[in-house]
Amino acid sequence: MSDFGEYAPNRPVQDALIVRETQGPDHAVVPYTADNLARPRLGPSNPFRDESAASSLKRKNVLTGHAEETYISEHTFRAKHRAVERAGAQGPQREMGMNNRERKELHKKLRAEREGKGDATVADGDGAYVGPWARYKRERYEEVEVGEDEELGSGDEYEIVEVEEGDDDDEVVPSGTVVSAPAPALAKRQEVEAVGAETTEFLGSNEHDYLGRTYMHVPQDLGFSLAKEPGSVASYIPKKLFYTWRPHSTPVTALQLFPRSSHLGITGAADGAIKIWDVYRDREVLRSYVGHNKAVTDLSFNTGGTRFLSGGFDRRIRLWDTETGQCVNRFNCGKTPHVIKFNPSAENGHEFLAGLSDNRILQYDSRAGNSTVQEYDHHLGAINTIEFIDESRRFMSTSDDRSLRVWEYGIPVEIKTISEPDMFALTKSAQHPSGKYILYQCSDNSIVAYSAGPDKFRQHRSKAWRGHNTAGSAIGLTCSPDGKFVASGDTQGSVVFWDFKSCKLYSKISVDAANGAVNCVAWSEQETSKVFTAGAKGEVKMWD
Repeated sequence: MSDFGEYAPNRPVQDALIVRETQGPDHAVVPYTADNLARPRLGPSNPFRDESAASSLKRKNVLTGHAEETYISEHTFRAKHRAVERAGAQGPQREMGMNNRERKELHKKLRAEREGKGDATVADGDGAYVGPWARYKRERYEEVEVGEDEELGSGDEYEIVEVEEGDDDDEVVPSGTVVSAPAPALAKRQEVEAVGAETTEFLGSNEHDYLGRTYMHVPQDLGFSLAKEPGSVASYIPKKLFYTWRPHSTPVTALQLFPRSSHLGITGAADGAIKIWDVYRDREVLRSYVGHNKAVTDLSFNTGGTRFLSGGFDRRIRLWDTETGQCVNRFNCGKTPHVIKFNPSAENGHEFLAGLSDNRILQYDSRAGNSTVQEYDHHLGAINTIEFIDESRRFMSTSDDRSLRVWEYGIPVEIKTISEPDMFALTKSAQHPSGKYILYQCSDNSIVAYSAGPDKFRQHRSKAWRGHNTAGSAIGLTCSPDGKFVASGDTQGSVVFWDFKSCKLYSKISVDAANGAVNCVAWSEQETSKVFTAGAKGEVKMWD
């Protein structure tokens, strides 16, 4: 009695009545509680079982009993799995009760049900070698023709259907026959093809001047030259609003100035429309380019400005003639092109790069069809920026994977990767006129600078421009033609100017705080105090 009492002094016990044949009734303390009945008495403890008090003393942890976690090797699992596949759910138990001879007979019977392995000398066609991948034989049914009533048995009723000659000919279509689509499907296809059809319209007052020249001609009667070398004149920060264009009714998503002369500007909007407008003559919207049925993501002029590229969320890139508005070529890249850039070199000026939302950079030839020339696919996130460096022999790209990579143009192998733990995504870029630096809009509300080689590619920690808000948006930035100033938009409707060397914030002009972000900024290459801004309101403003 005392022994039983000392077994579990801290657990609740129950009294049991013990009756012996030779003695009278006696009371004893028997520890048969639920906790003790679930405790193992003999044998080693399970190393894979949780022995904590909360789990080891439970009598039931599932509705039908107690389930424990155990371990089974991969080899054992595969063997049991194959046995189930061969002989059904009872396969493992059936094989366990067999001797070796019976097991071999069973395996031989299963192998006989498979088709032949084929001839190892035949690679394709009938009798080709399939080896261990031979299929199991399928059941074949004999086709029986019933022609007389007595064969079906008495009482069965059936109808004999006679097939007229020519009925089978309507159902069987000879190989190579061109079959027209059904009317509803054809109408749907024509509707889809009609969406995104390229159109253009001249919106200005006069398409030609008195000498028959179009707006592509650079003005020469302004009192100053638009053919100067960019950066040859000192730049200044603008102070006031000079003119406002209203080419779009939706937010402007891309802005580019005509190369070198900057006498024309082109913008793309969220409704897919592209407009080109005059800077000096009558300051009117000249032409519209309609082809994208979704928002425009980026624009890029070629070196001479005679053609430009446009990319959109409709997953297409279009090549336009700037003067006539004709769509010269279309490129279906399958994914959204976030950034497109013409190669600025004279040798490869007809080629361009497109950074896509599926982590790839595709290289196209604008003279060819839709096929790609090269593909660069080492990034792990959507491509944000592309900048050509080292006389267009290399280019730098950034991505949402918070990395910067340097590539040899035409060779899909990166030569440098910069990916630091403290890096943020670099969303927009601008090249410094000196060619030594690339400036990037960083998602931590700052602008950072990276050296552009030719041998060293690193971040300049001493150069960081702050004082604006860009987090969560792709805000454009630019440099003055002489490289003295840096300008950037802002999500609060402002344009901010810094000194390049000292990183000092010089000026902050409120463009339109009530209508959202200013996401596009461009600095004229000729008139060095003219800055163009565009944003959520759909207006383009020129500051001087």
